[in-house]
Amino acid sequence: MKTSSLIRAGLVGLVMASLPVHTAFAESLQVMKGSASAPLAVPMNRAIVVESDTPFAELSIANPGIADISTLSDKSIYILGIAPGRTTMTLLSPDGKLISNVEIHVTPDIGEFKERLQQILPGENIEVRTANDGIVLSGTVSSAVKLDRALDLANRYAPDRVSNLMSVGGTQQVMLKVRFAEMQRSVSKSLSSSLAVSGGNSVGVQGETGTWLDGDNAIGNPITSPSGTEGGFALGFTAGSLEFAVLLEALESKGVVRTLAEPNLTALSGQEAKFLAGGEYPIPVSNGDGTISVEYKPFGVELNFTPTVVDGDLINLAINAAVSSIDNTTTLQTGGVTINAFKRRETSTTVEMRDGESFAIAGLLQDDFRDLNGQVPWLGDIPILGTLFRSADYQRSQSELVIIVTPHLVTPTRGEALALPTDRIRIPSEKELFLFGQTAGKQKGGAGEVARQDFSGAYGYVME
Repeated sequence: MKTSSLIRAGLVGLVMASLPVHTAFAESLQVMKGSASAPLAVPMNRAIVVESDTPFAELSIANPGIADISTLSDKSIYILGIAPGRTTMTLLSPDGKLISNVEIHVTPDIGEFKERLQQILPGENIEVRTANDGIVLSGTVSSAVKLDRALDLANRYAPDRVSNLMSVGGTQQVMLKVRFAEMQRSVSKSLSSSLAVSGGNSVGVQGETGTWLDGDNAIGNPITSPSGTEGGFALGFTAGSLEFAVLLEALESKGVVRTLAEPNLTALSGQEAKFLAGGEYPIPVSNGDGTISVEYKPFGVELNFTPTVVDGDLINLAINAAVSSIDNTTTLQTGGVTINAFKRRETSTTVEMRDGESFAIAGLLQDDFRDLNGQVPWLGDIPILGTLFRSADYQRSQSELVIIVTPHLVTPTRGEALALPTDRIRIPSEKELFLFGQTAGKQKGGAGEVARQDFSGAYGYVME
């Protein structure tokens, strides 16, 4: 062997002695005459030593950018992995004949990655392989969070070269139960009076106050109450030629409205689901060229949500829920068409909770109050009699809205295990329909219990 080769082998040996333990030779491969026994796997940035039972005189590598080779002796070769890939190393005898072509496969060093993976995610069934210059992960993990952690760690060792073939075990379908509960209460009280005076012998008198002017109560006409008067009391009398008429209006009204909706919707983890129970309201829209087109605006109970099973039974929910209805009290007239407004209560949020837990994601308490007092100047300030010259109006309305969500991890079941509301409804016989007036046969189960409920009781609260 030439002196330069010996010097280079000595330098290589010195470098190997100074390298850390993890870069020392990893394995030895016996290269027999003719061909290698197996392809040679070399981890990237690590070195191995290859021994040949036949002395060689020349050594070459097809792609030095993949692996670097050095001779340690006429039978030992030092190979350093530089970049992932495949190349060929050729060994020639002193007489120039081919001894062997050795296939060298340089792969990313995944030994340390496997150790870190076991430390961070112990007990997870994750298999690690190499493919060209990347890492392939396969197996089953227990949650999506652990899958993301494994991918993040793999990207540290092979950025943008990670293939994910893993799957998430366990239940990955979420049923979301949403309850909309709204209670509206209103109370109004009003008290007003009107006075009319007419007649007189030497001096003519005529006067009217309050809503009495809306009636047909001119001098000499019979006393009548204005149209639309509720809770009214009219009284008339004469004193000589002087005629008096008094109208008292007192009205008290109370109202309660209860609204409840419970939409249920099931979706796969990470997928969006939409729900609408209501209708669509036509709205005319101008096209700019003088023509009118119709667009439909949905209303009712709307629910959009995206569930993500984070870990075990921990569920992340991105929710958009809304309840809308047509408001007949507010209208818009355009082009001879009357368009109603909408009442809409909407919430959009993201929460995390476990299977079966509930969360109140939205709430609204609205309290409107109005108190109005009108009177004839000075006359309304007279004690007792001033009541005839005053009117008072009191109105108060309250609205409460609560939205509660409850997620459940669910799995499919057999079709016969599911019941429909129509399954508990039986068509009545002719005897039940004509003799007893029954529109449905005897019911059993939940639908029957609802049908037997008595809704004549009091609901809500009493406001004074």
